[in-house]
Amino acid sequence: MTTYDFPQDLRDAQLALHQTRAAYEQYARTLPWSAEPMPGWEGDKHLHSDYRSSKPDSPGYTEDQHREIAAYRTRFLELSIVVSTHPFWATLERGAVVAGRMALKHTHEAVAAAADETV
Repeated sequence: MTTYDFPQDLRDAQLALHQTRAAYEQYARTLPWSAEPMPGWEGDKHLHSDYRSSKPDSPGYTEDQHREIAAYRTRFLELSIVVSTHPFWATLERGAVVAGRMALKHTHEAVAAAADETV
C-alpha cells in the first residue's frame, strides 16, 4: 500500500471537512422531514405485513434553521474546494491522485489508531 506525506494544512482541511459533515448530519436529524410546510401522509398497507409507511405533518424549517443549513453547506463547499484544489495533488503522478485522495479521507483514522497504540 502506498503511503503519502500529506501536508498538515491538507490533513487539517480534510479533518474539518469530516467534522463539518458529521455536525451537519447530526443537525439535520433534528429538523422536520420537509424544509417547506407539507401535509403528512399515510401509504397503503404492505402486501405481506401490517406495515404502513407514513409521515406526520411537517411545519417546515424556521428561518434560523434555513440559515444554519445554508451555513453548513457553505462551509462544506469551502472545505471541499480547499481539499480538492490543494497544490499537493500536483506533486503526484497522474494515476496516483485518486488513490491519494481516497487515502487522505482515512488519514485521521490512522493517526487516531497510532495514538491509541501509544497509550
